Parts: sequence; C-alpha cells; structure tokens
Amino acid sequence: MKNPSGRVLSLADSADGVRAIVAVELASACPRCASGKGCGAGIVTAGSGVRQIEVSVRSGMEIAVDDVVEISLAPDNLLRAAVLVYGLPMLGALVAAAIAYALSLGDAGAAMAALLGLGAGLIAGRWRLRRSNCMQQFVPMVERIS
Repeated sequence: MKNPSGRVLSLADSADGVRAIVAVELASACPRCASGKGCGAGIVTAGSGVRQIEVSVRSGMEIAVDDVVEISLAPDNLLRAAVLVYGLPMLGALVAAAIAYALSLGDAGAAMAALLGLGAGLIAGRWRLRRSNCMQQFVPMVERIS
C-alpha cells in the first residue's frame, strides 16, 4: 500500500521533538478505499473529506508549513494497533464462548457469553490505548517531503 501524502498545516515543538498537523485527503490515503474495495475502516470515517492528523517529524528533517509530505506508520506498530483494536475483542468473545460451552450453557448462553467477552475485549483494548505511553508508539511519522 502506498503511504498517504498530505499538506503541513502547522508545526509545533513538543517534548518528543517537532510535531506537525497534516491534512490528508481520505479518498487518496488508500487506493483500495478510493475504489470502494477497502477493509471497511472507512465506514467509521464516512469515507471522504480531509482529516487533520498529528505526526512526528524525524530529527534533522526540515519541513515548513504548506509542504506536501508522505507519512507512514511502522508496520510492527500497525500490527500491534490491529491486535489491540480487533484481536482483544475477538479473543474475549472466543474465550467466553468456549467457557460457556464447557459449562454446558447451550447455544444461547454461549452467544450471550461471546457478546460479554466481546465487550470485555473492547474495554480492555480501549483501556490499553488510553495509556499515553501506548499511544506514543502509534503516532505516524513524516517519511519524506514529496
């Protein structure tokens, strides 16, 4: 997948270095999404428009307001984010349903347990993502000036 590009709107110094606010056009951020064949994440974002995101700037990189930059998220961080957002709820649902079947609660009991496990997984993932040190690893970075 091609890294999305966006226009730098503002720059600010932070404790972690320079941060930039970048306007990224959602339709161009992912070619599969633009063609209507994406993973489904666009359903939540309403599919089109411009989103402003905060990105880190590599030390030594000189960028200015109105520069067009390419941004990316490290693949291992993307995988970790996917596990937190999708994996924990799915694991919660599977474990809860398995326990319900082991306790002979029947299909309705297993379905209810799966829903409760799904909710518990969502809460656990959200709790983990709310920790500031967790979110720092999921901040995109400017790869290069286009």
